[in-house]
Amino acid sequence: MTASDADHSGVRVYADGVFGLGHAANYRRGNMFKNPSSAEITGLLRRARVIAVVGLSADPVRPSHHVAQSLQSFGYRIIPVTPTAGSILGEMTVPDLDHLLQALGPHERVDIVDVFRRPEHVAAIVDDCIRLKLPALWLQDGVIDEQAAQRAQEAGIFTVMNRCLYRDRAALG
Repeated sequence: MTASDADHSGVRVYADGVFGLGHAANYRRGNMFKNPSSAEITGLLRRARVIAVVGLSADPVRPSHHVAQSLQSFGYRIIPVTPTAGSILGEMTVPDLDHLLQALGPHERVDIVDVFRRPEHVAAIVDDCIRLKLPALWLQDGVIDEQAAQRAQEAGIFTVMNRCLYRDRAALG
């Protein structure tokens, strides 16, 4: 099944095994989360310099690896957030968001937290983002948790859900 395939319930299975609810299912449930405008997203992508990628895989065939590598080609610094020790794409990994400071330089800050985890992990990631006062949260295609995204927005975190950061950045040229 591809990202565009869905059954009548709106449940989708994506190529990397991530499950999510399609837009129609979200609309039917009456959820209130709404992504920022295209202009706001463009502004974020042009301002950002450092992106923490939660769930970044060292496996080059995984979507998270390809996206992070492509983001590096656009000039972003990537911080891999994964429990595996070592480095990915030439950057030191950190086990979780609490350890981001270990990977940051003296005048650096994380501008975006990009999430490649299953939807059931999003609420805890939002808790961390709120507690750590991280400015922006990006939930990749298929990573959908309406309540957690709404909670992040209400806490003042710039939140994008069910969109590919790489695709949006590539569209800027």
